[in-house]
Amino acid sequence: MTTATGAPDDAHSIHWRRNLAVCFLGSFTTIVAMTLLLPFLPLYVQELGAEGHAAIVQWSGIAYGATFLAAALVAPLWGRLGDRYGRKLMLVRASLGMAVCMSLMGMVQSVEQLVLLRLLVGFAGGYSSGSTILVAMQTPKERSGWALGVLSVGIMAGNLVGPLIGGGLPPLIGIRATFLLCGGVIFLAFLATSLLIKEERYTASRSKAKAEGAWQAIPDKRPVIAMLFTGMLLMFANMSIEPIITVYVAQLVEDQTRVTLVAGVVMSAAALGSIVSASRLGRLADRVGHWNVVTVALAVAALLLVPQAFVTESWQLVALRFLMGLALGGLLPSITSVIRHNVPDRVGGNVLGYSISAQYVGQVAGPVLGGFVGGHFGMPAVFLGTSVLMALGAAYNWLAQARRNQ
Repeated sequence: MTTATGAPDDAHSIHWRRNLAVCFLGSFTTIVAMTLLLPFLPLYVQELGAEGHAAIVQWSGIAYGATFLAAALVAPLWGRLGDRYGRKLMLVRASLGMAVCMSLMGMVQSVEQLVLLRLLVGFAGGYSSGSTILVAMQTPKERSGWALGVLSVGIMAGNLVGPLIGGGLPPLIGIRATFLLCGGVIFLAFLATSLLIKEERYTASRSKAKAEGAWQAIPDKRPVIAMLFTGMLLMFANMSIEPIITVYVAQLVEDQTRVTLVAGVVMSAAALGSIVSASRLGRLADRVGHWNVVTVALAVAALLLVPQAFVTESWQLVALRFLMGLALGGLLPSITSVIRHNVPDRVGGNVLGYSISAQYVGQVAGPVLGGFVGGHFGMPAVFLGTSVLMALGAAYNWLAQARRNQ
């Protein structure tokens, strides 16, 4: 069956499985390349001329946050261009741009040049977010939750593996050579994307997308608004805890030489839980409803945050973070699937671009507010405050779904 735009109602690609495999591997490699700089970023900033502890910390934060800020600004633009000219083209652009920028980072001579390139990576990049849009729009709707869950595993695995590689590679080959190697790895993702991904094009549908605004094309905006809010809340809740984990762990561990190790395990526990549950929760959401999984996952996460404020041993925090990761693993795939099911295909990439931009806003705001609350009101206040936000998010989604059903 086709619509008046000339595109099928469920305009999925017959190559969606191969596209998913390429996007999985490409997202994994690009995320690894992007996150492996975390362990040595302050050292590189110092090498480039920053003097004093305060300057090193400040420039490291600016360099790290620059990418997310730039990506938040341009995500809707890339989504709109993907709707018009093809989503594969956006992945090709992102992977080539990231390969060039990452290679140039190994040649910079000042901190300002590093920050500029980090900004350019944000503007030009977005391979994993582009993959999310392509997989969401090219996969059959009844399999979208599972496919997005699989892709989410690749993205989270990259976030988990990247810092581990980044801790061991620079001592072996040097920081500058590490950046050059990253650029080479992303270039391989560029080649795989260019040669292996196949995308059907629906020209009539894209022509209408040019003439019609994305927001005006959505028949029922309530689910989309709920998912934009939920995606921002999810990333805000995840990132609000990050600035205080090391300080919090220092209060729980007697041997202070083990603080960074235990903090790394705590941070990895949630990612590992999400890796375990993402595809399973995605498959469950395909059966019982994506919005139902979103509501329940937020409620469970809110409950699990409360005991994290009162732990007395580090292993308790590790266990609770792992369980929270299990609960949250299916959230991003389900959020994307709800949008996919409630937005016409011709503007799907544009609207998913807004969703990704909202998530970046949460990713930038979370650490700022979490660090402020932790510094002024104590560590438990961050966990309890985040729990309240997650509970409010669950209640909002439940009410929004109930009103829509009525």
